[in-house]
Amino acid sequence: MVSDPVPPSRSLADLARLVRHLGDELASYRRRALSAEARLKALDERAANGGTTLERSFELERENAELISRLDKARQRTKVLLNRVRFLRQQHDGVL
Repeated sequence: MVSDPVPPSRSLADLARLVRHLGDELASYRRRALSAEARLKALDERAANGGTTLERSFELERENAELISRLDKARQRTKVLLNRVRFLRQQHDGVL
């Protein structure tokens, strides 16, 4: 079975549609690239003015994780001490 050839006018219309679509995509990529460049420039300026750099952000995240870990350990120790105090109070109340 042989398919009918596509008329040249329809082929040109399809090609024009594809070219417009490609142009729209390129414009979208350009906007995104310009936006990313502007954000990068702002980050560089902030870092140059004493702001937070990426390296400092990682350091702060590491410190935050360490502090969270220390808080969890302190909570656990506090619970153990609280349970001991409750036990001692029960023992004391039972003697009286």
